[in-house]
Amino acid sequence: MVSIQVSEFKATCLSVIERVRQTGQSILITKHGQPVAELGPARPQTRGKRQGFLGSMRGTAKVAGDVVSPVLSEDEWMKGLLEDDKKAGRP
Repeated sequence: MVSIQVSEFKATCLSVIERVRQTGQSILITKHGQPVAELGPARPQTRGKRQGFLGSMRGTAKVAGDVVSPVLSEDEWMKGLLEDDKKAGRP
């Protein structure tokens, strides 16, 4: 890895950034011989796709059947409620 002094980086910042972009090699920036920062190539970004949690599963599900109508009829619903009451010991 190439290293340069912070003063040299300050004077040639744009050309150093361009060199990293073209070569893909990181550069270590030092001050008094001690490393203070590392300049590396950016990670590739996917364009047109959402980043993060929200929207990350978009387009992966398929609707199968009617999602609007009730699953149970009113009679089946009431029967289930009565059975739940019996199990819970309610009159």
